[in-house]
Amino acid sequence: MRIRLAIAITALAAFGLTVSGSARPPEKARLLTAYGWSEELDGFGGISALELGPDGSSFFAVTDRTLLLQGRLQRGDSGEVTGVTLTGSHELLTPAGKPLTGWRRDSEGLALRGDGLLYVSFEAGAKVWAYPDPQGPATRLPDHPDFNDMPGNAALEALAIDARGHLYTVPEAPLRRSEDLPLYRYDGTEWRIVQHITPSDRFAPVGADFGPDGLFYLLERNFGGIGFRSRVRRFDLADFDPKGEVLFTSALGQHDNLEGLSVWRDGTGQIRLTMVSDDNFKFFQRTEIVEYALTETLAKAPLSH
Repeated sequence: MRIRLAIAITALAAFGLTVSGSARPPEKARLLTAYGWSEELDGFGGISALELGPDGSSFFAVTDRTLLLQGRLQRGDSGEVTGVTLTGSHELLTPAGKPLTGWRRDSEGLALRGDGLLYVSFEAGAKVWAYPDPQGPATRLPDHPDFNDMPGNAALEALAIDARGHLYTVPEAPLRRSEDLPLYRYDGTEWRIVQHITPSDRFAPVGADFGPDGLFYLLERNFGGIGFRSRVRRFDLADFDPKGEVLFTSALGQHDNLEGLSVWRDGTGQIRLTMVSDDNFKFFQRTEIVEYALTETLAKAPLSH
């Protein structure tokens, strides 16, 4: 997401203020970790997507300037995030094998197939590219006709892949004010709208993932003038409720601009929601890794879609 000038000025005016209040009592998830992440790396910041391995430590992340990061999360005795080890970084390439430049670099979503194939969604030009080799040229997937009508700052931020290898994406905003949010699925041949999600409370989709329970998790955020609120909704695509189920909603300013989501199961059987914030390359924002755990004792069986 690019912060517009008016938003940036408002946030700057609020810099240094402490936002009071606490999150709503979580019914389905509890906060485990909020870890500040910084690197002495040229181009670090603006992290828009995160994909963890099954161990909850190895990761890929992508910035909204096409920098792909690879590394491991360090964890303490209780599984909390205590550090980050960066093992690699490089620019993503176009299908022609060249770096993207300018506004075209708006990479926002990330999905990792079981065989290592990496997918990246872009807001600029509303497209999805595949990377058989993360350091090699991209392969552009076919577009859905709707992609041409999506505004450049409210397009394909959220990208996820299910157990069958089908991709799912949802735009940051409805195509028209009166509509719901279309959920698109790519089956290897074409994109189709498979469901419509009801937008609510002025939250916008920014990240997505499928959990080990086979359910679809959607990270959404709302900008409240002096800070962000975030929440995660969960959807059963086999028994679909367009409103979904809210797992948590953070207080205003509790976290920064959370945009990336990875859902996995830890060694105790708990499902964790690991998120990363996009600092928009602004000094008054921060990059942080935030992790919640579901409080449910029983998980649903994996679903096929």
